[in-house]
Amino acid sequence: MPSPLPRSFSHLAWANLAAQSAEQLSLAAVPLVAVLALGAGPGEIGFLAAVQTLPFLLVSLPMGLLADRMSRRRLMVWSEGLRAVSLLALLGMVLSSTLGIGGLAVLGFLGAVGTVGFSVAAPALVPALVPRDALARANGRLELARSAAFTAGPALAGALVAWAGASSAFVLAAVLSVAAVGLLLRLNEAPRPAAPSRHPLRDVHDGARFVWQHAFLRPMLMTGAVFNISWFVLQAGYVPYAVRVLGLGAQAVGFTLAMYGAGMVVGALLTSRVTARLPFGRAIQVGPAVAVAAAATMAATLVVPTASLAALSFFLFGAGPMVWVITSTTLRQSVTASAMLGRVSAVFLTVNAGARPVGAALGGLVGALWGEPACLLLALAGFMLQAAIIFGSRIARLQQLPVPAA
Repeated sequence: MPSPLPRSFSHLAWANLAAQSAEQLSLAAVPLVAVLALGAGPGEIGFLAAVQTLPFLLVSLPMGLLADRMSRRRLMVWSEGLRAVSLLALLGMVLSSTLGIGGLAVLGFLGAVGTVGFSVAAPALVPALVPRDALARANGRLELARSAAFTAGPALAGALVAWAGASSAFVLAAVLSVAAVGLLLRLNEAPRPAAPSRHPLRDVHDGARFVWQHAFLRPMLMTGAVFNISWFVLQAGYVPYAVRVLGLGAQAVGFTLAMYGAGMVVGALLTSRVTARLPFGRAIQVGPAVAVAAAATMAATLVVPTASLAALSFFLFGAGPMVWVITSTTLRQSVTASAMLGRVSAVFLTVNAGARPVGAALGGLVGALWGEPACLLLALAGFMLQAAIIFGSRIARLQQLPVPAA
């Protein structure tokens, strides 16, 4: 039986659960409040979504640099504190009836900046808190929290807004965010050697070059980018395809999409067993392989148009890639020196975030020109490519985690 994870990690894990829940509640509540209280239309909702996405592209690399130059716990405290302040400001605007689209956008942007800081620093901090042989278990616990928040957050936000008004969702999100800050303040982080004084752009360049030249990190980066492009191609075409071709109503479409969250939870729970029973290289291949199976299952609805196949596809999309997230994060932490973990995490976050609008735009273009079924087939081709990248890399031959970087 594995030994319990250290208490210091438990503080991080609970803080992560609170922070992830606050994020998902606010992400779901903002468009609901914009529509119900301000009468916002698709244009305004799209604008708000874009504004909350921008920080992942604009500030991930600077946050990664900060994570390598200062205490990662302190960066997480300041980042989560920024999100808490933005949520409290949103709550104040709702209660004072001064809420507007501009205010929602500014505060949503600031909250997302906090999310980026937290997301970059957390995986860089984990190796300092747990033994190397417990990395996969620790990452699995963090991802399980994210999966649970992703699954329950939107439904809870909708219920709170419907039953208790717009302010209730922001109250709960702010309380959770403040709780995350409190838990992080109780976390003990061992001091790291001071980083040498260098030009920030040189440090960022070194992080990106390290990823691109590394035999394991480069194929992981490419796999993640192709996966995200393919996933957003599929997402762009799925809802109109489900309604027009599969003949699903709103409730059935919602059910199929909800299976994605259920799959994420199952994948997070199963990853420790996968890594215990398979050589590490095989374990890391599970996610890309299951993604191909999921895309093929969705493509099968072109022949057998049923909601059950679509639901199974989304379940597989949640479960398999969750194994990938946990195992690839563990490998990244193992082969990267502590002094560079923040920048390396930021490179991955930036590339993955940049791939998403590319996939969404490509899916929209393909769907407009050749119809939604073409999106499904293009996505299948993309998922086959991301599997081929990882299966053809040196990662496939790993029997166990490599010797940790100095």
